[in-house]
Amino acid sequence: MSQVKGLCVMDVDGTLILEEVIDLLGKEAGREEEISQITSRAMQGELDFESSLRKRVSLLEGLPVSVFDKVFNTIHLTSNAQEFISILQNNGILVGLVSGGFTPIVERLAKSLDIAYFSANQLEVKDGLLTGKLVGQIISPEVKKDTLEQWRKELKLSKERTIAIGDGANDLFMLKSAGLGIAFCAKEVLKQEIPNHVDKRDFLEVLPLIGFLE
Repeated sequence: MSQVKGLCVMDVDGTLILEEVIDLLGKEAGREEEISQITSRAMQGELDFESSLRKRVSLLEGLPVSVFDKVFNTIHLTSNAQEFISILQNNGILVGLVSGGFTPIVERLAKSLDIAYFSANQLEVKDGLLTGKLVGQIISPEVKKDTLEQWRKELKLSKERTIAIGDGANDLFMLKSAGLGIAFCAKEVLKQEIPNHVDKRDFLEVLPLIGFLE
C-alpha cells in the first residue's frame, strides 16, 4: 500500500459484527439471559464498563477454549463491512479494531479482513478451560481512546485524519478524540453526544461522511 493517508478505528461487537460475543459465550455457558442483560445496561452507559465486564467474564468459568471456534463460526459481519474496509485500505486509510471483546475472536476477524492493528481483552485459560478471569490491560473506554491516539502517533497522522466508529457508551471517548467520530446504529447515550450518526446498518452509508477519502 502507498502512503498512509488516514486511520479508521472501529469497535467490533455491535459495530463491525452484528452480535455481542460475550452474549454468545454466555449462551454456551448457560448464562445467556443474565449476561445479555448486563451487556445491554453497560452499552447504554448504565453500568461501569470494567466492573460489568469482570462480572460477565466470571460467569464464563469452566468453558473450554474450543468454544471460540464455535462462536467465531456463528458471527456475522455487518452489511458491506468487508467492502467498506477494502475501500478504505485501497485509499491509504489503515483500519484498526479496538474491542471490549476478546482476543481469540478479534484476532481472527482482523486476520480475515487483512487488518494489522487490533486490541481486545485477554481471558485467562488454565488446562484448556476459561477461569472466569481477565489478564492484562482491560480495554476500558479510556483505553479505547488511548489506543486510537497511540496508533495515530505511530502513523504520524493529524487528528483530522482519524475516524472512529462505534455503537456503545464505551466508545464515547474514542469517538470524541477522533477527527471524525461516527455513532453507528448507536445507543441513545452515544447519539446525544456525537453529531454524526449512521442509523442504517450498512457500512457504505459511512463513506460519504469521510471528507478525505480521495
